[in-house]
Amino acid sequence: MISTTVFPGRYVQGEHAFKRLGREMARFGEKGFVICDPYVLDNLWEDYREDIEKDVQVAVERFGGECSDEEIDRISAVASGVGVDVVAGMGGGKTVDTAKAVATALDVPVVVAPTIASTDAPCSAESVIYTPEGEVKRFIFHKRNPDVVVMDTRVVAQAPARFLVSGMGDALSTWFEAESCRVKYAKNVMRDYGSMSAFALARLCYDTLLEHGLAAKLACEAHVVTPALEHIVEANTLLSGVGFESGGMGAGHAIHNGLTVLPQTHSYFHGEKVAIGVLASLFLADKPSELVDEVYTFCEEVGLPTTFADIGLEDVTDEELMKVAERAVVKGESIHHELVPITAEGVVASLKMADAMGRYRQE
Repeated sequence: MISTTVFPGRYVQGEHAFKRLGREMARFGEKGFVICDPYVLDNLWEDYREDIEKDVQVAVERFGGECSDEEIDRISAVASGVGVDVVAGMGGGKTVDTAKAVATALDVPVVVAPTIASTDAPCSAESVIYTPEGEVKRFIFHKRNPDVVVMDTRVVAQAPARFLVSGMGDALSTWFEAESCRVKYAKNVMRDYGSMSAFALARLCYDTLLEHGLAAKLACEAHVVTPALEHIVEANTLLSGVGFESGGMGAGHAIHNGLTVLPQTHSYFHGEKVAIGVLASLFLADKPSELVDEVYTFCEEVGLPTTFADIGLEDVTDEELMKVAERAVVKGESIHHELVPITAEGVVASLKMADAMGRYRQE
């Protein structure tokens, strides 16, 4: 049995870490190409531009907002036209995924610099490709993980706490999904088996969320960097990133992918929908009531969704839920890594049970 574990080439985290971005890019060449989301260009770029340009020449391109084939092709053409040695992405998860895809298209190294800790995308060798309308279309699996990940916790602390909480929702799935793969001997994203290191990091991710999640949310709301915030940023980004990719995926993300077929959910963040997927998976996989209570309590404390209404589905119909379930159980989806028989009807039942429990606990 062969196991495979993958990591980013370098992980840099701390206050004002973006001042290191130019130095990290210069390790790969003289000409850098930075993809910035609109928030970065309008609010952050000038704060860091001088430090970055001390070490590397940079051309800057505004990100259009969706990690789609069309946007990747557009930016790749721009970057190819100016000539680059290294691509960097500054912004949210879709900006990061787009930067990885552009770097793959140009066959150059990539440095990712997330401005929020809202997903575990930064460390992975994947890009989630959406349609221009926001529905999951396909995945790109890159030949290597990002060469550098730079997390500036001062920037993360200035962002709305909802982003950090969404990242906790994404990270919440990591241990549950990796554990299903471990027990079932299901394969990870590299189509090999998970390693002892991957499963240990996935468990550390879950324990870190329970221990520091609430304090980190409060720190982010106060816009201050504390040890708890540092711990959660690392859990959301590095621990969850390595844990999901090298440990394996399961029901939580498959149900998320199903939820994206409903337009009502498109304004909600990835991690918020993953959290609903995790809660549904607890009932799908018949988890102990003590664990169900622990996970719901955590979600309630930090403000993650626990009901359909929390993700815009207060009036969802059974027919719409069946569309979600049918997408979640398509051949090849990670939900089949779970230890129980999988049917669309079972997914609908687990979703309705997750919503019912959430509403019951709110009464």
